[in-house]
Amino acid sequence: QVHLVESGGGLVEPGASLRLSCLVSGDTTCISAMGWYRQAPGKEREMVATISMSDKPYVADFVRGRFTISRDKEKNTTYLQMNSLKPEDTAVYFCFLGGSWGQGTQVTVSS
Repeated sequence: QVHLVESGGGLVEPGASLRLSCLVSGDTTCISAMGWYRQAPGKEREMVATISMSDKPYVADFVRGRFTISRDKEKNTTYLQMNSLKPEDTAVYFCFLGGSWGQGTQVTVSS
């Protein structure tokens, strides 16, 4: 079983940056890609970025150029660097790995 804990969310103004972290614990064997998803109020959860076990990243079109995903295998942590944040980025951000979800971290972008 895999346990995921996100952190790093908060309230920021438009144009600011945040770095989200997802700490992974438990049995990570037979795990493939890890993903970051988000869910805004009244909307469905959507995929933001993924990173493969070989560290190949993929970032969704709507955040490409502003968000990057990376991983520190020694720290069992995956990161989502978010730059030039916009109000429409406001959502709860979740990490996903091997069928398990974290509890989410709230990101609010507002002036």
